[in-house]
Amino acid sequence: MMNRFVPIACAAAICLPIRAQDAISLKEAVRIALTGNQSIAASAASDDAAASRITQARSGWLPKVNYSESWARSDNPVFVFSSLLTQGQFGEQNFQIGPLNGPDFLNNFQSLVTAEQPLYDGGKTKRAIHSAERAKDITGEETRRTQMDVIAAVVRSYSDAQLSAEQLKATSQAMQSAEADLERAQSRLSAGMATDVDVLSIRVHLAGVREEQIRRSADLDVARAALNDALGMPLDTAHNLTTAMDPLTLPGMTLANYEQEGVASRPEVREAKAAEEIAETDAAEAHGNFLPQVNLHSAFEADRQNFYDRGGANWLVSIGLRWNLFNGMADKARVKEAQAALHHSKAEQERADSAIRLQVRRAWAELGAAQQRIESVRAAQAEAEESLRILQNRYAAGLSTVTDLLRVETALLDTRTRYLAAVHDQRIAAAMLELAAGTLAADSEVLN
Repeated sequence: MMNRFVPIACAAAICLPIRAQDAISLKEAVRIALTGNQSIAASAASDDAAASRITQARSGWLPKVNYSESWARSDNPVFVFSSLLTQGQFGEQNFQIGPLNGPDFLNNFQSLVTAEQPLYDGGKTKRAIHSAERAKDITGEETRRTQMDVIAAVVRSYSDAQLSAEQLKATSQAMQSAEADLERAQSRLSAGMATDVDVLSIRVHLAGVREEQIRRSADLDVARAALNDALGMPLDTAHNLTTAMDPLTLPGMTLANYEQEGVASRPEVREAKAAEEIAETDAAEAHGNFLPQVNLHSAFEADRQNFYDRGGANWLVSIGLRWNLFNGMADKARVKEAQAALHHSKAEQERADSAIRLQVRRAWAELGAAQQRIESVRAAQAEAEESLRILQNRYAAGLSTVTDLLRVETALLDTRTRYLAAVHDQRIAAAMLELAAGTLAADSEVLN
């Protein structure tokens, strides 16, 4: 009776806290992780910064207006002469040779407003906007890639926790079955139909199953902590995982479909294309350095001897042209550098396509193997359950040996464990296939 009480107490200790745990499905776990993950928050901040850089680039088309206020005091003849003119204070007395050559100190408070409007910049602003927009596309794809990585991590940790819990249940069922076998053996021993060896053999088997149960319980604790880590929660947070650990029914897509999705939808591919466009723009910018730039400049100036006094005022409007005729071969070197960067981007894009196709094929193969294992082990599990039922009856009737009984007990536990592992691997492989194809999202069917 004591042997039977121990596993029942263990099962109660395992099951009772679950009633007080928060129910959480796989999709809910993904939503929690996407909401609180700091990597996603960092990616969102990078996306905001990229949007600001677009605004900065567009400012190249707008006028630049500056205001400055300055004060100067000097007895320099040129300074005094020009300041009196700009202040509107120049008089006949200032033509006298003495004051002209040796003037007194003079204050000049100057207020200056300048404005500069680009009229033609050789396409520099347009190219800067295009590069900034492509850079924002890259940060957006980086955010999407981070989100998919977070979803994949949650799927894996959630499935690991489910597997540990289900394996613990399977071990508990094996414990109950072994205890029932021990009662049968003791009854047969009392009736003189069995020997002490039978009872001892079952007790040894029972001890091994109990040891396995202890290991599975420890695995479950670690798996739950890993899930909480993926969710960004305290490691001791308790959850009741409500998504059933059943084999997934997947859409009938072919390997070619997933490969096409991968080379079209993966963030890495879109990032590579955006990087190639940026390289092309940089090459055009390097050539643009040979084009002239035309700017409209205007200024309004007010000068006075005292800060609050009214003084002279003047304004200026001018158009200037700047044309780079020779820059010490630096511009030609920039053109070659930009062309080399463009070739590099194109090569990286081709390499990324091949790597993505390989990842898709690897995930496809792992998914196919897991599905085949499910079908194979499912049939073996049903056969092992029926074999155990028959052998238990035969052993109770004295028609089978304890060796046969324990062999089938061990085989059933093994097939149950292998079936759970196959389902676990299939669900993870399905998520990894969508990750490789670039379609893994919070509403994906693989999260059901």
